[in-house]
Amino acid sequence: MKAVVTVTGKDKVGIIAMASAECAKYGANIVDISQTVMKDYFAMIMLIELDGLTTDFASFSDKLQIAGTEAGVDIRVMHEDIFNTMHKI
Repeated sequence: MKAVVTVTGKDKVGIIAMASAECAKYGANIVDISQTVMKDYFAMIMLIELDGLTTDFASFSDKLQIAGTEAGVDIRVMHEDIFNTMHKI
């Protein structure tokens, strides 16, 4: 299974490193990544593979959000089921 992770906030050194390290810490594999800086603002979208996750999805999402808050950015994790459900509507 997959999930989409978004990371947004004021640009600063180390955001990509922090987000990718947090994913690796819990066994999530980044399969695609897109990022941009718009003036002083950072935006990134990652597609991650969840098959190796070492914790449950809700805990993983919460832990990434906490890590983002500590780093001064907003991290959101959306399971692929959200998008699959929206497609059927």
